[in-house]
Amino acid sequence: MLDAIEAILGVPAPLLFGQLLLGLINGAFYAMLSLGLAVIFGLLNIINFTHGAQFMMGAFAAWMLLAWAGLGYWWALLLSPLIVGFSGIILEKLFISRLYKLDHLYGLLLTLGLGLIIEGVFRNEFGSSGLPYRIPAELSGAWDLGFMFMPIYRGWVVVAALFFCIATWLIIEKTRLGAYLRAATERAELVQAFGINVPRMITLTYGAGVALAAVAGVLAAPIYSVNPQMGSNLIIVVFAVVVIGGMGSILGSIITGFGLGIVEGLTKVYYPEASATVIFVIMAIVLLARPAGLFGRA
Repeated sequence: MLDAIEAILGVPAPLLFGQLLLGLINGAFYAMLSLGLAVIFGLLNIINFTHGAQFMMGAFAAWMLLAWAGLGYWWALLLSPLIVGFSGIILEKLFISRLYKLDHLYGLLLTLGLGLIIEGVFRNEFGSSGLPYRIPAELSGAWDLGFMFMPIYRGWVVVAALFFCIATWLIIEKTRLGAYLRAATERAELVQAFGINVPRMITLTYGAGVALAAVAGVLAAPIYSVNPQMGSNLIIVVFAVVVIGGMGSILGSIITGFGLGIVEGLTKVYYPEASATVIFVIMAIVLLARPAGLFGRA
């Protein structure tokens, strides 16, 4: 059976499925990070370039909880999003809330500067070398699928990312809270007339978007080394994913994130030289054919 698959595909099956798994894992992080960006942009109209630093803060929060407080992975998965989300609420109150009525460029420049400051603080404190974070014992080992061995933790990352992405989409699209959030972006004064505290809701929305980045950081900590550059290395690709899916489109971010991760994995098999640029080539093509993105609205 495997020989037939290899003959059809022209590459060894373990190589193909291994790269598809890596692509799916990368896609899980693309989807979660672009989802947080889409929530913040779609509901607050802010291009949040601090998102990569907040992803890094989630990973560092998990590492510090383990190294300094002795709290393991599962506690980190619960507490890190709360800690980083609260820091995001403080940033929103102090800085970002002043920019909602200004041009997008001001928000982009402010959040880019804040991201560089946060990254610089962590680099000054912890250096540039990566810090290890061990996989929890419950998720160590691998499954023998017959055609490849799949690490249990990497399978968990894909399942967890799907859960958080679908849960976020359901909350925003199918609940009364989501309806209030969408209405507040169109007619904030009308929503406030019904007794809803719109500024508080906007602040909590920003905190929730930041918490999603922190969840992705905790999931990434055992896979990548925990270092101050881990967010900046990823955020440019994630912004390309958001543009392709459509700025502010929740469903577009989820589908495009996972899809582009798989495309990137396949490119590494058949044309490795283009794997670092294939997402940007797709972005250019999408912008020429459909400037609002695949799932966006003009």
